[in-house]
Amino acid sequence: MIHFALEIQLIAIMVASACSILGTFLVLKSMAMVSDAITHTILLGIVVAFFMVHDLNSPLLIVGAGIVGVMTVYLVELLNSTRLVKEDSAIGVIFPLLFSIAVILLSKFAQNVHLDVDSVLLGELAFAPFNRVAVFGLSIPKGLLTTTIIFLVNLSFITIFFKELKISVFDRALALTLGMRPILIHYMLMSLVSMTAVASFEAVGSILVVAFMIGPPITAYLLTDKLKVMIILSTLLGAFASITGFYFARLFDVSIAGSIAVAIGVIFLVTLIFSQKKGLIFTINRKKSQKMAFSLRILLIHLSNHANTKKEKDECGVETIENHLRWSKSFLKKVIDKAEKNKYIYVDNGVFKLSKHGEKVIDSY
Repeated sequence: MIHFALEIQLIAIMVASACSILGTFLVLKSMAMVSDAITHTILLGIVVAFFMVHDLNSPLLIVGAGIVGVMTVYLVELLNSTRLVKEDSAIGVIFPLLFSIAVILLSKFAQNVHLDVDSVLLGELAFAPFNRVAVFGLSIPKGLLTTTIIFLVNLSFITIFFKELKISVFDRALALTLGMRPILIHYMLMSLVSMTAVASFEAVGSILVVAFMIGPPITAYLLTDKLKVMIILSTLLGAFASITGFYFARLFDVSIAGSIAVAIGVIFLVTLIFSQKKGLIFTINRKKSQKMAFSLRILLIHLSNHANTKKEKDECGVETIENHLRWSKSFLKKVIDKAEKNKYIYVDNGVFKLSKHGEKVIDSY
């Protein structure tokens, strides 16, 4: 039992790693939902390839899935290029069309074959260790072997073409100028997304593949601005979610894939709230700080503009300044308290005046 539990976690970790390193670039290219479309439409490639070879273990299934995955991206971009349909709408047209064709073919011609929509969408990690192959005399789960190979292929691709991928993501025009062929790199990436999805279907299902491709990378994006760190973080977050989700599923006797997807979502939400770089709390505090800094500047400029004028007593008076700045009493008090604490202003005969330090601050503006 312990042996199977370890294998299940290893399979989930390898799928998470294979998906996360590709998902990082999908997130940065604003193509998150394209991955969802690909992981569903490649079912058509699997079905067509199966009808040709009549073997669920044939490598041609991966080839067929890759072709349909690339075709999905091409059709979406073709529709989008007409400028009559936006990208999200194009995905909404192509995704259901190709996926529905696959479902019809399955229900009509492959009713007695162990290839169905539920297994593709949901998967079942608990059964993955029972499908085994012999490698160098060792019996290991087929899913673990397949996902490890896919991970190594993806890692090699990212390592070899890292510079091209990085420049293509952030400045496609520069990549074209440098002769890096960003279009070719783009379709190579999409092909690997397709291969990764189909290799992960049997073990984890399409839904978890999408969760791994988007969840960990978008979480890592909230934690860092460095691409290499983002790739490493997304891989570690995917692995952590896999382990956490597995033990949650075992504790409450629920779906492992579902629990891992929930763990990914929870990790993202916690990061979204508490991230020190882009989290909600940080963003709210930053906006409050910016508002206070701007208001403080307005106050100092107001006092400077009316200093030593006939209207100074009215414009800058302790009792009358509220009428001219038109802030609420509570907010005005906060700004004045902040200015007095920083020794920017002082009160002289019921009138707010700039201190020498305040005048220096005004000059710096």
